[in-house]
Amino acid sequence: MKRRDVLKAGAAGALLPGFAIGQAAKVLKFVPQADLALLDPVQTTGLVTRNHAMMVFDTLYGVDNQFQPQPQMVAGHQITDDGKTWTLTLRDKLAFHDGTPVLARDAVASIERWSKVDVLGQLMRAQLDELSAPTDKTLRFRFKKPFPMLPLALSKTSGMCPIMPARLAATEPSVQVTEMVGSGPFRFVAGERVPGSRAVYQKFAGYVPREGAPAFTSGGKIAYVDRVEWHTIPDAATAAAALQSGEVDWWEQPIPDLIPILRGHKDINVQVHDKAGSMAMIRFNQLNAPFDNPAVRRALLAGITQADYMMAAMGEDKLRWRDNVGFFLPGTPFANDGGMAALTSARSLDKVKKDLAAAGYKGEKVVMLVPTDFAVLNAMSEVAGDYFKRVGINLDYQSLDWGTVLQRLASKQPIDKGGWSLFCNFVPGIITTAPPLHTYMRGIGAKGTFGWPESAKHEALLDTFFNASTLPDQQRIAREMQVQAFEDVPYIPTGLMLQPAAYRKSLSGVLDGSPLFYNVKKA
Repeated sequence: MKRRDVLKAGAAGALLPGFAIGQAAKVLKFVPQADLALLDPVQTTGLVTRNHAMMVFDTLYGVDNQFQPQPQMVAGHQITDDGKTWTLTLRDKLAFHDGTPVLARDAVASIERWSKVDVLGQLMRAQLDELSAPTDKTLRFRFKKPFPMLPLALSKTSGMCPIMPARLAATEPSVQVTEMVGSGPFRFVAGERVPGSRAVYQKFAGYVPREGAPAFTSGGKIAYVDRVEWHTIPDAATAAAALQSGEVDWWEQPIPDLIPILRGHKDINVQVHDKAGSMAMIRFNQLNAPFDNPAVRRALLAGITQADYMMAAMGEDKLRWRDNVGFFLPGTPFANDGGMAALTSARSLDKVKKDLAAAGYKGEKVVMLVPTDFAVLNAMSEVAGDYFKRVGINLDYQSLDWGTVLQRLASKQPIDKGGWSLFCNFVPGIITTAPPLHTYMRGIGAKGTFGWPESAKHEALLDTFFNASTLPDQQRIAREMQVQAFEDVPYIPTGLMLQPAAYRKSLSGVLDGSPLFYNVKKA
């Protein structure tokens, strides 16, 4: 049956077993981009886990619509000792889902756990002399030198610092926390989780919202619905039909060829809420041959056409994507044209083949991880897989579910022991707005984000960036960073995606940014 035929039939009856229309009011049903395979946001940068974590956990600082950090769990902070000491004061009446109060020592333990693995957290940790909780309400950071990026680090939306009870934060980062106890506006209902199918959240009656209007992850997070159900529906036609019939309320990532149908439906809104979009990429594992060789990675640049990846993922409507994109988010202060000839000069597969041979590629097997149940990544992977085969890469194209891909990505083993070579990915545009946030450009090797690139030159430029006192100087350094990135190739940029969401018009108050369920009302 064709997708359009399924959609026409959708209104005739329920397509999804167990999805009863007309259940109790204030229940919001959501279709995520992929299954919630991992619960612990410290263990993965996967956006499905991030979206889950933003419901369950709160953060000390949030981010507004201009991507600026704002106090969230903290009432405020004081900076003393010439910028080297920060004292943060928690808001009153903060409580965890298990009924215990949020204390400063919980926040300290949470920061300690997060900062062992997060790239920006590690940078913060290296400059700390002491992190302590002098009282139940105050945290104190004493740095070796001024560290003005503290709110930026603690407000991150990808690689977030979730505040959890100290008893859970004592878990080593290498071990997944599965007991989901946070202090966010929704609590996770563990007993109703069905891996591969469903995750359930209930409004947390003990949540005390911050005063002020909500904006992205900052401000007053008020839960107006009593219950949020995530239903994993890998088949796009089934998801679209369920949205049309009212069996679900919100579909995070409708595929391009179904967007016109949904946009024409009288009861459905289709809108881009993440204005920063997502930066797409091909990410290499630089621990394993052949991509431990920068010359091999560079050789592949000459045949990449970003528009091919964007059309596969987002369709032909150029309002939903941009090509000729470098390593920084277009339209932001650090976006530049440094090194862009690597992607914008004439494309040549023959040149790629010659450059691969010159780099010493001798047909080593390359394992590509492909999530078949994640439509956007699967579409980009098909383009990439075809490209690698055409230029002579000995490709092992492994089709897997997203949960298995996430688990495999953590492996630093050789490919014959379950390791990997590359995969297609995208990251929130917000983390590519400034060098300190851009963890995927970092060159700190095994301590960094999966792929583990190593570049002493990038790290030296980042140190220079931190010491620059004016925006023009920082912009000059960011340009040098991008030029260096086209030499190191921590990943291949494949474009900027502006993914619309589709949701029933019975929903109102949907905020800009990632899928956020506070402030949303259901008629």
